[in-house]
Amino acid sequence: MEITRVPAGRLKPGKYVLIDGEPCRVVSVDISAPGKHGSAKARVTAIGIFDGQKRGLLKPTSEDVEVPIIERKVGQIIAITGNTIQVMDMKTYEVFEMEIPEEIKGDVAEGKEVEYLQWGERRKIERVK
Repeated sequence: MEITRVPAGRLKPGKYVLIDGEPCRVVSVDISAPGKHGSAKARVTAIGIFDGQKRGLLKPTSEDVEVPIIERKVGQIIAITGNTIQVMDMKTYEVFEMEIPEEIKGDVAEGKEVEYLQWGERRKIERVK
């Protein structure tokens, strides 16, 4: 699970951030003006990639936050078994099982390609091609 560090003030909507050990996609960033007794603060609102939970983060804009390095990969559906599918990575030919997200259940079929996100051993299907 690879991570990098960037200042909180440089986060933008659509980028990724690690909040409470969970990789999240940034939804909004509000930066407050520096006050009489402190520095500017960044209030980050993000949604977990793998669990869908909304999370918040409040840090000084100059303080570093952890950013997960999320890989976007392509795989082919080999088999469908109930609520899980077997996917073969198109580059490494590794075969693994994943749960089918509710929003794409009607689109999955054997032989179709899927785009998925991977961070360490965790994977999530983004869309069916």
